Amino acid sequence: MPLERISALLAKAERTDNEHEADAYLMKAQALATAASIDLALAQAHIKKKEERTSPEMRTVTIGEKGKRANQHLIALFIAAAHANDVQVDIASNSTFVIAYGMPSDLDVVATLFTSLAVQMVTSGQRWIKLGSWRGETYVAVTRERGRSLRKVREHTVSTIRVAFYQAYITRISERLQEARESVVVIANVEKSSPGALVLRVKAKEIADFHSTESKARGAWQGYSGQMRNDRSSATKAGRSAANSARLGHQNAVGGKGELSR
Repeated sequence: MPLERISALLAKAERTDNEHEADAYLMKAQALATAASIDLALAQAHIKKKEERTSPEMRTVTIGEKGKRANQHLIALFIAAAHANDVQVDIASNSTFVIAYGMPSDLDVVATLFTSLAVQMVTSGQRWIKLGSWRGETYVAVTRERGRSLRKVREHTVSTIRVAFYQAYITRISERLQEARESVVVIANVEKSSPGALVLRVKAKEIADFHSTESKARGAWQGYSGQMRNDRSSATKAGRSAANSARLGHQNAVGGKGELSR
């Protein structure tokens, strides 16, 4: 899974002011994501024939270079995919990588979801921002002066409107993934004696035990650290709309139960 290459291309697409360069980076990132998804499907089909019992494992996933503004949002997107698929996550203090803990097939699903959704988020965000319909809209910024928190209304810039779009996109993606997960959990709870229900319960405990044993993480990830707190722009609607249209893929999720779709 070429996550490092895809992450680097997404970062370049965000940094450049040249529309043609940005489109070229995004197209290449999408091509890599698509190819990785196809390769993964073939690999999983082969693995399932060979493996009868799997154990939890940990994988390090590179998010982006140190100091890149998109890293915090990409991590939030990764966490959304992870939590919907029984994967626990530790985050590097500088937000450059994450460590995921889970079953191999679930980790594959999360990697595929994250890679595809990250490309779609950046692509749809860039496309919407270029329209310029948001210009002149405002947001509430929280700053600290002389030890006090102050709230100020400010006009959006390209940077802040992108944050607003990403936050709305990720929130809606998380909702969609949780809805898919809950539909599986409901079935499992109704059929408590079913093999699927037992697998979900046993797997959750096994992964929790594995994480508590292997994790070296200290403290809690704070997430987005910018000044924007209350967005008043059309970015929220646009981000949620893009997330509603996002392809969640055809990989099995939530412990191999059910298929995610639009």
